Amino acid sequence: MEGKVVVITGAAGAIGSVTARVFAEAGARVTLIDVREDRLYEQCEDLASKFGAQLVPNIDATDLGSVEHMVQQVLDKHGSIYGLINVAGGFRSGSPVHETDLKTWELMINLNARSVFVASHAVIPHIIEGGQGGRIANFSAKPALSAGKGNSAYAASKAAVLRLTESMALELKKHRINVNAVLPGIVNTPANREAMPDADHDSWVTPQQVAYVLRFLFSDEAVAVNAAGIPVTGYA
Repeated sequence: MEGKVVVITGAAGAIGSVTARVFAEAGARVTLIDVREDRLYEQCEDLASKFGAQLVPNIDATDLGSVEHMVQQVLDKHGSIYGLINVAGGFRSGSPVHETDLKTWELMINLNARSVFVASHAVIPHIIEGGQGGRIANFSAKPALSAGKGNSAYAASKAAVLRLTESMALELKKHRINVNAVLPGIVNTPANREAMPDADHDSWVTPQQVAYVLRFLFSDEAVAVNAAGIPVTGYA
C-alpha cells in the first residue's frame, strides 16, 4: 500500500476517520472527503501534518459535480488514483414500510447507494487510466443479507450497495481492479452507544476492526479476493 493514492469518502465520521488513520499509517497517500468541513478538520487535520493527507471538505458524495471537483484536486496533487473506499452513508430506522415516509426512503437510497454509485462513477476512469490495477471497497451492512422489521429503507439501500459491488467487480476485473464490500453489524461508535445505552457494547465490532479488514482488502495478500461481501460483525 506504500505510496498508493486512496480516496476515502465520509472521512469525518467515526469509521471513516479511523480508516483514514489506519491507511495513512500503512503508507497510503490518502485523500479524505466529507461534506462536513469542521468535523473533517477536527478528526483528520493531524493526518495532514503527520502523513501528508489531503483533506477536501464540503464534498457531497451524492453530487456528481462535487465529486468530480474533488477528483480533479486529487489528480492535481498526486497525478493518479489507485483506490477508493466508499464509507459515506447514514442510518434511519424504526417504522414499517407502510409508515415510512418517502423522504426517509429517498434519504437512505441517496446516502447509501447513490453515494457509492456517484463516487465510483467519477473515480473509476482514473483508476483504469493508471494502468496499475486498483482496489475499491464499499460499505454495505449486515441487514443487506437479512433485513429486520423497521429497517426496510436502510436494508434496501445497503443491499443495493452489495449488488453494485458485484457488478463493478465483474466489470473491472479485466483491469485488475478488485471490488469488495464490507458488511458491518452494529459498530461501536459514540452515536450507537448513545442510541442503545443498554446494549452489550463489548460485543459490537469497533471502527478499528472494520478498518483492519479494509486494510487487508487493499493488501497484496488479498489479490484473489474479488466481488466478496464480507461480514464484519464481531460477537453481536
